Amino acid sequence: MKTEKISELTTNRLSVYLRCLNELAAAGVETISSQAMAEQFNLNSAQIRKDLAYFGEFGVRGVGYYVEELRQHLMKILGLTEKHRVAIVGLGNLGMALANYQGFNQHSFNIVALFDADPAKVGSRVRSGLEIQGSENLKEIIKRENINIVIITVPAHAAEQVLEQVTEAGVRAVLNFAPVHLHPKPGVKVKTVDLTTSLESLSYFLANPSADGINVDYRDFLRYEADSNGAGR
Repeated sequence: MKTEKISELTTNRLSVYLRCLNELAAAGVETISSQAMAEQFNLNSAQIRKDLAYFGEFGVRGVGYYVEELRQHLMKILGLTEKHRVAIVGLGNLGMALANYQGFNQHSFNIVALFDADPAKVGSRVRSGLEIQGSENLKEIIKRENINIVIITVPAHAAEQVLEQVTEAGVRAVLNFAPVHLHPKPGVKVKTVDLTTSLESLSYFLANPSADGINVDYRDFLRYEADSNGAGR
């Protein structure tokens, strides 16, 4: 692996490649070239080769990539070979929907704790059987359960305080759904999902029928961002 810093756009694309490889593996495909992979999943073959080259030499001349072998490599690079223990803070409508989503447990993320400041919610259980804990127990439970990722779904005014609490408990990775810009300490990564921005982008295309916005999916978005940022580096 090269020692230069790898951008988040590059790691985002690795996640896309892994999804594609998962589909290929499920279909029984054993080998595939970057060109064939690009054509099948609407990707860019040169970008695939460039991104993978940051992490090693995976292709075989005349064969392409061994699907399962490359899939395992990407899982290791993305830190998915071990289960991550996840907590959700804020059990409103969005938090509850995430708590009941079964897709997490099919991958490398296990929801193991739920927290809310509302006494009326504390003690109730979600469909998986997990009990909602009071926020006053947050630090203790995070440490006890070895939680390393926290999802924040609290109102904007409470998000910064929650970030401080989970950081003090040792968490270094946070997925933030609160509509506010957070200020993490050095060594803490916050990824914010801004639903309002996404909806406003869709609103733009509705307001501008001539805009080129046909079927923009996550692969198109990553490719667009890569082009806008010097091939994503």
